[in-house]
Amino acid sequence: MRYLVKQKIFSIGDKFTIRDENENPVYQVVGKVFTIGKKLDLYDMDDQHLAYIEQKIFRFLPEYYIYRDEELLAQVKKEFTFFKPRFNIDSHYGNFTIEGNIFAHEFNILKNGRTVAWISKKWISWSDTYTVDINDDEDQAFILSLVIVLDQVHHDNKGGGHAHNHSNN
Repeated sequence: MRYLVKQKIFSIGDKFTIRDENENPVYQVVGKVFTIGKKLDLYDMDDQHLAYIEQKIFRFLPEYYIYRDEELLAQVKKEFTFFKPRFNIDSHYGNFTIEGNIFAHEFNILKNGRTVAWISKKWISWSDTYTVDINDDEDQAFILSLVIVLDQVHHDNKGGGHAHNHSNN
């Protein structure tokens, strides 16, 4: 399935909608305010909670945890690399990696070495938008949670991230 995700999807207090390729709303991302580190929730359009994303603070390299129903689904860590961005993900779904090009406009998400999602930046819209193509047999909400983490880390590295103060639930 193909999704449209606007770049820089989170700012303080925002609720953001992820849409399908026909611009229909599919998911909502809601950020928590007044907390330490970034904390976001992913819901479907029926307000069913699908994932909780939490930034771990005081890490040398970015690190995020993804939860569902208070169960840790994945630990996402950015690797130290000089040219191509790379993330390692330990999860219940398998071993994932996210690999990007030097300009951070194209990314692949691999599961156990096999590509399961493709992320590409579009230049034609007023605000930069990523198209995200995910294999139909993958957990769509989980893969989109990885994309949300990628977006957060990418903008922090560019200096475009906010110095948020966030707290736990």
